[in-house]
Amino acid sequence: MTQFTKLAVSTLLGMAIMTTFASADAAKGQKLYQKKLKAPCGMTGGDFAAKHSQDEWKEINDGGKMADEISAICGGATIKDKLLPFIYEFADEFANDSGNVPSC
Repeated sequence: MTQFTKLAVSTLLGMAIMTTFASADAAKGQKLYQKKLKAPCGMTGGDFAAKHSQDEWKEINDGGKMADEISAICGGATIKDKLLPFIYEFADEFANDSGNVPSC
């Protein structure tokens, strides 16, 4: 195998692994929503994520206000800070302008 072929194969393998990890965050966020927030929020995950567009969710997350927004939407529900990135990925993936619909 030539040097170029080895490089091409390893690059493709790396990209495939990175794609798997990127989609895993939203999936984990969906599971966390179902387990920790669905009952306090009183709505499905799709309804929760559709409260904002992807740009709005990004602005909320970048501003460090994700926990406050969850609390506002879900009537005071709280979630640990270490889980917020997963909930953000879930909300971003299924925002009202994404065209995606979660199964929860």
